[in-house]
Amino acid sequence: MKYLYRIYQLFIALPLGLIATFITAVTVVLGCTLGNGHFWGYYPGRWWGWFIIRILLLPVKVEGREHLDPRQSYVFVSNHQGAFDIFLIYGFLNRNFKWMMKRQIRKIPLVGVACQASHQIFVDKRGPSKIRQTYDKAHEILKEGMSLVVFPEGSRSFTGHMARFKRGAFTLADDLQLPVAPLTINGSFNVMPRMRDCHFVDWHPLTLTIHKPIAPIGKGTDNITHAEEESYRIIMDGLVPEYQGYVENPDQ
Repeated sequence: MKYLYRIYQLFIALPLGLIATFITAVTVVLGCTLGNGHFWGYYPGRWWGWFIIRILLLPVKVEGREHLDPRQSYVFVSNHQGAFDIFLIYGFLNRNFKWMMKRQIRKIPLVGVACQASHQIFVDKRGPSKIRQTYDKAHEILKEGMSLVVFPEGSRSFTGHMARFKRGAFTLADDLQLPVAPLTINGSFNVMPRMRDCHFVDWHPLTLTIHKPIAPIGKGTDNITHAEEESYRIIMDGLVPEYQGYVENPDQ
C-alpha cells in the first residue's frame, strides 16, 4: 500500500497539486491587483490548502470552531510541526486572516509572488528598522479588523516537539487588546517532517484543535507574559503524548 500511495502521489497528486498552485497564485495576483485584496488574498489560498490535503487523501479533524466569535479578530498562534501546517490552517480554519511568515518565502516560485501581492506579512530580522517595519505592518493589518496567524516558534520543528515561543505575536495582541487564540496541530510532522522536504508524503491523519481564546487581562508586560505562557501550556497540552514536553530544536 505504501508504494501504491507513492505512485499515486507521483503521477496524480503531484501534477494536480502543481496545476492548483499555478492557478491559485495567478488568481491571487490578478484578484489583488484588480479587486478586494482581503478577499482575493484569502479565499483562493483557502481552496488551495483544502485541495492539496484532499488530493493527498489525508484525513482531517477540526475541533473547537465553536470557541471563535465570527465578529472578533484574533491573533492565532500555532505550533509548527511541518510544511502541512500551512495547508491545514489555510484550508480548514475557516477564518479570513493574514500570515506572518519568513521573508525567504518571497523566493519560492509562484507562492512568493502571490504572498507579496496579497500583503502577507514578511518577517525581516535584518536590523532594528526592518523589524520595526514588520511590526508596523502587522499592527495596521490588525487595526483593519483582520486576524493574523503566527508560528511563534519561528520555524518548523526538527523533532515534532515545540520550541520556545518568541514574543512578537503576543506584543501585537497586547497593543490592540486582542484575544490570542491558540491552535494545536497534530500529524503534520508525521506527514512530512522538516528533514524530508520534497520527499514523498506519508499518509497520516491531521488534527487542528482551536482552543478557547485567551482574553487580555490588562495591558503591558504582565498581559504579554500571561498570553505567551498560557498559549504555550494550552498548545502543549493539546499535542499527542509522543510530542509533549520540551526537546531542543537546533535552529530555533
